[in-house]
Amino acid sequence: MTPTPVGMRCPECARDRTKVKTIRSLTSTRRATEVLIAINVIVFLAEVAAGAPLGGVSGSGGTVYNHGALFGPAITGHNQFDIFPGFPFSGTHQYWRLLTSGFMHDGILHIALNMLFLFMLGPMLEAAIGRLNFTAIYLSSLLAGSFGALAFTPQSPTVGASGAIFGMFGALLVVARNRGIDIWRSGLGLTLIINLAFTLSVKGISIGGHLGGLVAGVIAGFVLVELGERRRMKYAPVAVCVLIAVVSVIGAIAVAGHHGIAPNGINY
Repeated sequence: MTPTPVGMRCPECARDRTKVKTIRSLTSTRRATEVLIAINVIVFLAEVAAGAPLGGVSGSGGTVYNHGALFGPAITGHNQFDIFPGFPFSGTHQYWRLLTSGFMHDGILHIALNMLFLFMLGPMLEAAIGRLNFTAIYLSSLLAGSFGALAFTPQSPTVGASGAIFGMFGALLVVARNRGIDIWRSGLGLTLIINLAFTLSVKGISIGGHLGGLVAGVIAGFVLVELGERRRMKYAPVAVCVLIAVVSVIGAIAVAGHHGIAPNGINY
């Protein structure tokens, strides 16, 4: 045993150094969150500058919106809407829409709500699992959200970071539960239920996008806990996120030309 100012400790414990959190370290734990928020805001400003109205798009939304929004037929090899002159979402094989749509928003209220949730939840998850894992979960959930959106409503233009944020939320719930945090007392469980109820009850919200992102986040969070933390397989969570992303892209391309599970939304 080794004498220390706090009592007798074993040699291994005595050599440990307590990590002191400073203003600089606290800021560094949310760097990825800040970068993601900045990208979303910059893209939204580009949308507005290119003709998208601040209050939300109705029909054509300007050059950036029209060429970046998620739209199934524009991802396929045959866009049946190309026969209509001036159709805003024309073209084929535009696979970039699977990614770009997740950084675009339909009006100032849309981006304000999404960025508020990202600002609130992002630093918590990023500090808990690290910048690399956080970024991997965010991006894979974004692509899974695109897959879900196309599976439900492939012919409805879809934008927003909600799929990625729901994925982040799903991972946060799994990680919090694993670390002994009561998801109900912390308010995380109730917040998820409220958001799911909002998703299912408000017209115009991408149900598939939200559910796809949530499922991806839960899977990634489970792998992070079981393999990354308990079995010390450091890069397993990132590898699974890459797998989720690849499967999501393949699945999205496969369903992009179909009519969708709920092409007209879900009515209650």
